[in-house]
Amino acid sequence: METGWLVLLSLALGLVIGAGFVILLHVAERRGNNAVTVASTAVPDGVDQVIDAVESAGLVIDPSNNVVKASSAAYGFGLVANGMLVRQEIIDMVAEVQREGEPIVREVVIARGPFGDANVHLDVRAARLGSRYTLVLADDVTESYRLEEMRRDFIANISHELKTPIGAIALLAEALEPASDDPEQVRRFAKRMGTEAARLSQITREIIELSRLQATDVLAEAKRVDLDAIVSSAVDQNHVVADARGMTLAVGGSKHVHVVGDEALLTLAVNNLVANAVQYSPDNSRIGIGVHHDDGVAEVVVTDQGIGIPEEDLPRVFERFFRVDQARSRNTGGTGLGLSIVKHIVQNHGGDIRAWSHIGQGSTFTIRLPEAGTTTAAPQGEKR
Repeated sequence: METGWLVLLSLALGLVIGAGFVILLHVAERRGNNAVTVASTAVPDGVDQVIDAVESAGLVIDPSNNVVKASSAAYGFGLVANGMLVRQEIIDMVAEVQREGEPIVREVVIARGPFGDANVHLDVRAARLGSRYTLVLADDVTESYRLEEMRRDFIANISHELKTPIGAIALLAEALEPASDDPEQVRRFAKRMGTEAARLSQITREIIELSRLQATDVLAEAKRVDLDAIVSSAVDQNHVVADARGMTLAVGGSKHVHVVGDEALLTLAVNNLVANAVQYSPDNSRIGIGVHHDDGVAEVVVTDQGIGIPEEDLPRVFERFFRVDQARSRNTGGTGLGLSIVKHIVQNHGGDIRAWSHIGQGSTFTIRLPEAGTTTAAPQGEKR
């Protein structure tokens, strides 16, 4: 009997020990699986596709700041190097998200490159992705900063340009009262006031025109236009001033070249070039206006024998309010907007404008447009 109990007790003890080993093995297996999961660098399902699809620079960061997934934009901004997140501002954001668990949105400014002082403005968002990873999305908002800076500069330029004629009119008006008994002085002041008022009107008109040109629907009703007619109209508008100064406006023969666009705007562009040539050329000189076409490209060329433009100023002549000769421009009523308007008109028609000049020898401006009938991209307004 005692032997039977011993056998049963041994069997029970064996079962308990075996069950214990099974439990230990199961626990060890679960811990091993958990360790593999923690050590794995696999991104959660679907995140790869999301990172590839979004336009933002996207990154997935592990607790050691290793980048386990990054979009091409993230590399383009220089956020990743050797598989690591390298921008300290974003590293600090990731650390805060990992510590606090709450999403963060901040603006980060980084250098565009190792040279120069150009910066990139990024709108960065960081949030937890599961229990282990951190998701970082960065949007480039540099363009909005550039546009805001341009807006401030434009307003400052307008204020400066309008201040001169307005101030002159105010001073002349004050001078009129003491000179009321001197008809000669009154006539002189009135003439000056008329000149300044005309200049103020011209600045205002050109500012409005420039603003209109930046609208995207400026060519909503584009038509087939004959460049010969455009040149003829522009020459007619400048003929009186040129004749008064003994200038010759020499127009090349009819070429019957056509483009698709707005006739009034193209006439304004050519008129501005011819008016500039007249304004900055000496009396009794010759101004040539010609139309050419070759391989689907139509050109309007205006050449003068004027004072010329310094080489260092050529890249800036199409900027708003830029004047090569400040004093001469003010004396002749120049606003510094004429060439900027020409550039906008030409670009809105899908073309470009080029300038050549040499001091003392004159300047040549060439408008290049897609010739009608060729395959061209739809005209669109320039983005500023």
